[in-house]
Amino acid sequence: MNSRSVVSIRIAKYGYIVMSALFCIAGILMLIKPDLSVNAIGLFAGLSMIGFGAIKLIGYFSKDLFRLAFQYDLQFGALLVILGIITLFNPGDIMSFVCVTGGICIIAGCLFKVGISLEAKTFGIDEWWITTVLAAFAGTVGIMLVLRPSEVMKTMVIILGIAMLADGLLNICVALSMVKIVKNQKPELAE
Repeated sequence: MNSRSVVSIRIAKYGYIVMSALFCIAGILMLIKPDLSVNAIGLFAGLSMIGFGAIKLIGYFSKDLFRLAFQYDLQFGALLVILGIITLFNPGDIMSFVCVTGGICIIAGCLFKVGISLEAKTFGIDEWWITTVLAAFAGTVGIMLVLRPSEVMKTMVIILGIAMLADGLLNICVALSMVKIVKNQKPELAE
């Protein structure tokens, strides 16, 4: 039986890491310079949601070895693309929308990642607990975003920056510890 191509898995894994690193950089930038333009934040948020949604869709269809990191990414990737498009059409008055939808996406992602980390434990992946701890932290900040969307803009940019940094670190941890690329992986048999 022929080995299956791992190109889509590589694209998904490294795309996931690159997008997550961009989230970390944006989060740090928001912490350092919380008086950034709302239009710039809205534009970045829209484009990054579309990009990350596309990576999640590629990941879902890549069928990585353990099927852990990308198992819920069909629906979540489509949601991010839709939210990204909505955000691009309203970048100026988007801060409350970005905070609430971003918070909801972060909370949902964290809940999925806790489940994934518990499944990873049964696979014998020793780093499962790091994902659980990062998910709890990122989820807590996501809840703050949802509950406080009308706070002072500068404070919301800082909280959004912390949330993006935490979610970016969580995603990098998941991609590095749970996405395994095996060159001789066999193709799936028809069920």
